[in-house]
Amino acid sequence: MKTNSYVKICLSVFLFTLFSPHVIAQKFDNNWASLDSRPLPTWWSDAKFGIFIHWGLYAVPAYAPVDEVEGVYEKYAEHYLKRLIEKNSSFTDYQKRNYGPNSTYTDFAPMFKAEFFNPDKWADLFKRSGAGYVVLTSKHHDGYCLWPSAHSNGWNSVDVGPKRDIINDLSRAVRRTGLRFGLYYSLLEWDNPLYTADNMERWTTEHMIPQMKDLVNNYRPEVIFADGEWDYTSDELKSTTFLTWLYNESPVKNSVVVNDRWGKETRSKHGGYYTTEYNLIGDTLTTGRILHPWEESRGIGTSYGYNQFETTAHYYSSKQLIDLLIEKVGNGGNLLLNVGPDAKGLIPVVMEERLLAIGDWLRVNGEAIYGTTTWEERPLEEDSGVYYTRKGNDIYAICTQWPEKELIVDGIRSARNVTLLGTDLPVKFKIAKNRLLVQSPKINPANAPCEHAWVFKITY
Repeated sequence: MKTNSYVKICLSVFLFTLFSPHVIAQKFDNNWASLDSRPLPTWWSDAKFGIFIHWGLYAVPAYAPVDEVEGVYEKYAEHYLKRLIEKNSSFTDYQKRNYGPNSTYTDFAPMFKAEFFNPDKWADLFKRSGAGYVVLTSKHHDGYCLWPSAHSNGWNSVDVGPKRDIINDLSRAVRRTGLRFGLYYSLLEWDNPLYTADNMERWTTEHMIPQMKDLVNNYRPEVIFADGEWDYTSDELKSTTFLTWLYNESPVKNSVVVNDRWGKETRSKHGGYYTTEYNLIGDTLTTGRILHPWEESRGIGTSYGYNQFETTAHYYSSKQLIDLLIEKVGNGGNLLLNVGPDAKGLIPVVMEERLLAIGDWLRVNGEAIYGTTTWEERPLEEDSGVYYTRKGNDIYAICTQWPEKELIVDGIRSARNVTLLGTDLPVKFKIAKNRLLVQSPKINPANAPCEHAWVFKITY
């Protein structure tokens, strides 16, 4: 009996190790073929919704044109330093007019005080939004670090500015709420003299990789969102060298998730999950039948970094953001929605309101989002306003407009039950010619389960 019990225990441990979504026993080699074979930890695919935070010195000027330009990237306030380097007249004029003719970007460091930054309040807001993970910019393209990096020459939030370890404070607060925590990291720095083709060996071995390993060892991020990969190949950036260490040796080797921005040739080809941005860069990922994990990121407004000149006309409404989440999840993706705090550490009230509205909707309809997969047999009618997810034997038809008469779902040959999430109102349905016909129940402001979008749960 003891022997049999021992064998059963060993077998149980082996099976847990083999099949647990948080344990990856495989060893990976330093090449994309091996690294790309790593299964994506399921926690990320199940979470569906994350919060992005772009925060740094660019929150001091908090400027980019919003109506005067057409291009998406031209509206990014976090690109302020690059526009100064390029001598973009909109930015140089703004700089001279507001900070003096001899002022520079480095002058913003002591102005970035973050005096009202309350990580517990931020974390509580993100939890109430219904998000499953939070990703903070550890260092953007300007090189300013939100942790006391030994490789930053004092250009960090502990030595100058807030005089605090932003990453440490926020990561602890976020994890106390039960959310996962991740970090964005820029592989480039616009004005670092070491970031040149001639110095790429030194850049990677003396600066970039040591910084990334420092972040992983000290803060244990479960998402690493790389960016700024477009100047050099992944070989030149030694990206696979870092990822081999990350997957084989790091303290987050079993649970970490990475994106696809590791060299100018890697987007939508290599890495953990593929990325789109304001529906740009690999935008074919957002429609059709996608087999590879992917994620859309965007701001609530036109910028990732805080732009004080955005108005409600530039912000997505609560309805638009909920529809966006539904669209991305219905097509098999995640949504990473960005907030841009100001230099004092306050999240704009309009952004808070939008996040809380998403949370209200998810509290009623979250089972149609979390832990679901796309329904592979779903109708691909782009203008129908209906998106589909699946979990086990249940299909969720998510209607971004209330079906006035009936909901018609092609491809359903049988159904045991149909319900409307958030209400006990009976739902009548029938099957005819491989179509499910659902009669919309009578709802009004008094008995409506939620606002903005409605979910019919179809049980086979």
